[in-house]
Amino acid sequence: MTSFQALKHILESIVEIYEPSEAVSIATIVLEDAFGIKPKQISDNQKLTKEQQQELDAIITRLLTHEPVQYVLGKTVFYGMVLNVNPNVLIPRQETEELVAWVLETMHSRSRSGAGSPILQSSNPSILQSFLDIGTGSGCIPIAIKKKRLDLEVHALDVSAAALETARENAALNDAEVNFHQVDILDEKQWESLPMFDIIASNPPYITEDEKDILPKNVVDYEPHLALFSGGNDAQRFIKKIAEFAVLHLNPGGFLFFETNEFYAPDSQKILKEKGFADVELQKDLNGKERMIRARKPAI
Repeated sequence: MTSFQALKHILESIVEIYEPSEAVSIATIVLEDAFGIKPKQISDNQKLTKEQQQELDAIITRLLTHEPVQYVLGKTVFYGMVLNVNPNVLIPRQETEELVAWVLETMHSRSRSGAGSPILQSSNPSILQSFLDIGTGSGCIPIAIKKKRLDLEVHALDVSAAALETARENAALNDAEVNFHQVDILDEKQWESLPMFDIIASNPPYITEDEKDILPKNVVDYEPHLALFSGGNDAQRFIKKIAEFAVLHLNPGGFLFFETNEFYAPDSQKILKEKGFADVELQKDLNGKERMIRARKPAI
């Protein structure tokens, strides 16, 4: 079997359960990540060994159950980094890359302008800067932040021990120093173990039970419900609690970022304003959906 025949074999096998464009994307990911065949090399008709053909058939068998290709291969790419993924963690998505970019852009612009709290002025190396990611999952957010901002002391927490194990593996894989904590952010008694932070970000569970039926089968059947669903039909459950945490653990002048449910973004914005945050701003993702929020804790 040649590389082109392998591509055709994958497409013919999965096209009935995936949209054509998604099937092509999955097929090219499989060929590149599992066999090292880049898209521009497919037409070269590289030969697959007998063992590789058997591996390909095993991969297709799993794909036909709607298992996400990232879980099948055990890895994905996020913000230019290779990350291990498994059913204990959400698969990092493009929207979260956009959140990371917004965080980094905010830090950069504040450092240049010198506006707001001096804690964000990276030109002063004697000032400790700290970042916290709440509900870290695979560790994609804090690892990406640390890779771009070596001056930051980066922390991340999750309630799941299994997720934290994967996050630690990914930090080691990408040579990023991140401090991980097993903490249930809904339990206020556990907040005392955490220090103050200059920047807090979170992609928390924000899908309601009523929305479960509209989720794709490969999401609801395979990705961890603990990281997907807010619990009941309160989409803002975690945003309310994290905002309360930030009131106590975010330094004056610091920033709070969320990835949020597009259907409840204005409600989330209102919650943050009611908690006393300033400059509460919604930002649309590349698909034009209001999926991100940034707020600032007023300086004293």
